[in-house]
Amino acid sequence: MANISLKGSERIAMPGARALAPADPDERMEVTVLVRRRAHQDFAARVAALSAQSSPGAYLSREEFAQKHGADPADLAAVRKFATAHGLGVVQEHAGRRTVVLSGTVAQFSAAFNVLLQRMEHDSCCYRGRSGAIEIPAELDGIIEAVLGLDSRPQAAPHFRMRSAVGNVQWRLGSRAATSFSPLQVAELYGFPPATGQGECVAIIELGGGYRPADLNTFFTGLGVANPTVLSVSVDQAKNAPSGDANGPDGEVMLDIEVVGAIAPQAKIAVYFAPNTDAGFLDAITTAIHDTANKPSVISISWGGPEASWTSQAMTAMDSAFQAAATMGITVCIASGDNGSSDGVTDGADHVDFPASSPYALACGGTSLQGGGTRIDSEVVWNDGAGNGATGGGISSFFPVAAWQSGVSATTTAGKTVPLTMRGV
Repeated sequence: MANISLKGSERIAMPGARALAPADPDERMEVTVLVRRRAHQDFAARVAALSAQSSPGAYLSREEFAQKHGADPADLAAVRKFATAHGLGVVQEHAGRRTVVLSGTVAQFSAAFNVLLQRMEHDSCCYRGRSGAIEIPAELDGIIEAVLGLDSRPQAAPHFRMRSAVGNVQWRLGSRAATSFSPLQVAELYGFPPATGQGECVAIIELGGGYRPADLNTFFTGLGVANPTVLSVSVDQAKNAPSGDANGPDGEVMLDIEVVGAIAPQAKIAVYFAPNTDAGFLDAITTAIHDTANKPSVISISWGGPEASWTSQAMTAMDSAFQAAATMGITVCIASGDNGSSDGVTDGADHVDFPASSPYALACGGTSLQGGGTRIDSEVVWNDGAGNGATGGGISSFFPVAAWQSGVSATTTAGKTVPLTMRGV
């Protein structure tokens, strides 16, 4: 049986990472296999209508989407047959998400996809890593679009910053001392409509940490807002697991819930917890998009990483998921990063953050604002200087420029103004 390399699956080691030893051959693991969608041309035409800002017609329900553009049963069966031949189990299968989750040992997956899995160390973090491409049987070429989770390196970081004092000097913005706005004050400044969110569900994607209901109660009581309905959804065995460290992922989880709950107190908030891997990230997003029980109409994501840290198969898979969300009328909002135009990469070049760089996501940056009540006196891009954080943005190295960005230019860090040939963020 001839094997071929899976397009876009090439991995390289994280800069500074070192191999400790081969991965334990008996270690149990799970891997996500993404298959092609059916009626691809019809789906592409629907997405093109959205991109052209012409009327897409009625949005599809989740059930309609699964029927029209989910996985073909024959493709799912082909993956099951492949799994059985290699002694792998099928943990779950979802036609709408086009996903088959397989389980097995390191040895079984190494043989099935012809990869060398090693125990790696990077910045005191140990993970299971690989280099090179994944191989699949030639007869599955075109059927399998992505294989994620063989490599368990941390894929994303939470995008928030804790304001800290420098010695005895109070941080200042221009001539004013810095102050904090509550979510209600921000909503008032931006003229946010006085709706409650009743009848809606907002999904929040989290790749670590957790929340404590008592802490949420303290926050909302202090704000004078009724506690919203918050529920956690487990994805790939991850759970709501608060560490108690506000400077860690807990800070992101709590911030996300508090902002949504303050402005839309009667909306249901569903928090999808997943492992911080490429497979976990994608599975959380597709689970939220295709959740027929909670039916979120908005998805909020404050995690990401430089485009250079992703495989192209993972970026393509996630962008495809956002396209699916668009056809169902689901808005996806993603933080654009908090490391400025470098996005935390130290090569001196400009980088943008993914998944905010996806053309089907609404990338959200930060500003420094002066004002009060409903009056904004001034507002500029947030940039606290080297090492202190700045909003992300720039030019994608992966996604082509959108038609509506035609004729737009950008200025690089080096001071050169260039026309956009790739997506501007």
